Amino acid sequence: MKKILVVVDMQNDFVDGSLGTKEAIGIVENVVDKIKNYDGKIFATLDTHPNGYLQTLEGKKLPVRHCIRMTNGWLLNEKVMDALSNKDYRVIEKRTFGSTRLVNEIRRIKRNNDIEIECVGLCTDICVVSNALLLKANFPEVNITVDASCCAGVTPETHSAALKTMKMCQIDVIGE
Repeated sequence: MKKILVVVDMQNDFVDGSLGTKEAIGIVENVVDKIKNYDGKIFATLDTHPNGYLQTLEGKKLPVRHCIRMTNGWLLNEKVMDALSNKDYRVIEKRTFGSTRLVNEIRRIKRNNDIEIECVGLCTDICVVSNALLLKANFPEVNITVDASCCAGVTPETHSAALKTMKMCQIDVIGE
């Protein structure tokens, strides 16, 4: 069984930057521990926007500049990056909430292996749920788990709602 960990958007802007929250800061050590103790392939996604983000449809609905490519806010949190440094990991840039590129990369691994997938990161209620549901839709027979202790939402209420949604879609939720 090949294990895959998806670390979603643990970027400076989501941890303690323009869209950061105390809950996001509070999961960093959990994510670091998860990565350090993980034995398998790791994908780390990066929410990636252009300088003209505010003119995009997303930018008009969420008018907060964040994760602008090649800025400090776009970079992975330093503690998370340090934890990844000795691991088998790959970074995947994504332009929106969910990543079809991530799905395709995992599909390549699945061709020759039975797999299981675990997701952690930010924000539970936007990018974590989007990627978990994309993965479940593409790999309905694969066990997919989300570790709630390694996730934070925009608010605690929307974090809980996203966990409930994932459970309803047969994604296992641990660490509550």
